[in-house]
Amino acid sequence: MEEISKDAELKKMQSQLSKFKLEAKLRRNLASEIEKQKQIALAAQSVAQEKSKELEVLSLQLAKYLPPQLYQSIFAGETQVNIASSKKPMTIFFSDLVGFTALSDNMASDNLTNMLNFYLTEMSNIALEFGGTIDKYIGDAVMIFFGDPHSRGVEEDAINCVAMAVKMQRRMMDLTHEWKAQFGLPRPLQMRVGINSGICTVGNFGSESRLDYTVIGGAVNLASRLEGLSKPNGILLSEHTYNLVHKQVSCHEGKPVRLKGISGDIVAYEVADYSEITPAGL
Repeated sequence: MEEISKDAELKKMQSQLSKFKLEAKLRRNLASEIEKQKQIALAAQSVAQEKSKELEVLSLQLAKYLPPQLYQSIFAGETQVNIASSKKPMTIFFSDLVGFTALSDNMASDNLTNMLNFYLTEMSNIALEFGGTIDKYIGDAVMIFFGDPHSRGVEEDAINCVAMAVKMQRRMMDLTHEWKAQFGLPRPLQMRVGINSGICTVGNFGSESRLDYTVIGGAVNLASRLEGLSKPNGILLSEHTYNLVHKQVSCHEGKPVRLKGISGDIVAYEVADYSEITPAGL
């Protein structure tokens, strides 16, 4: 009986030992698996961070092709990227450089590129300061609008647009000597500006594969025509814009004129005083 009892005890101990060995092996396997999964998670996190950085860099690059207001609105989920538009009261700004075509024909490519980029950067910084939405650059020409995607009010948008134009012209005059010294220009750059306010259609236009966020309508055409009519270093306002800003802006009333593509006579107002204008709502 004693011998049987010892055998039973031995088997019991062997069974427990086997159990302990199995548990120890399972713990080692579990620890190994946990470490493996941890390494996989760390690797995945590293890849995710790298992809996030790549997306951030790509996003910042793409942002340069969009007005900052639109870029921020899209990424905040406030604006859907689809073909859509709406009618809104807007103020439209057009500018170009006097005699730029002849000037560019006589400049080296690198010098022309540097000069144009310098000019556009200076003007764009002022536009963003006043809340303008930069629609597009067409060579030396710039199109900016106020009223979308955010508006401070019809009158405020018009005041800010004119205040922006005044500051731009003041900056152009400040840079008179720099234009000549830095780029070897035979004469200082001169800018013409046309501004009009009215109801426009604004939104995304194009195809499913390529969209352009812009503003269209007769009010846009009039702003463009006024820019072409403006004097060098001048700012020409339509009657609609003048009526919105005349309390803050001194202007000379011009004679009625006929403009191509515009029905009826147009009375334009030339900004007479380039003193700093207090922006509205900024």
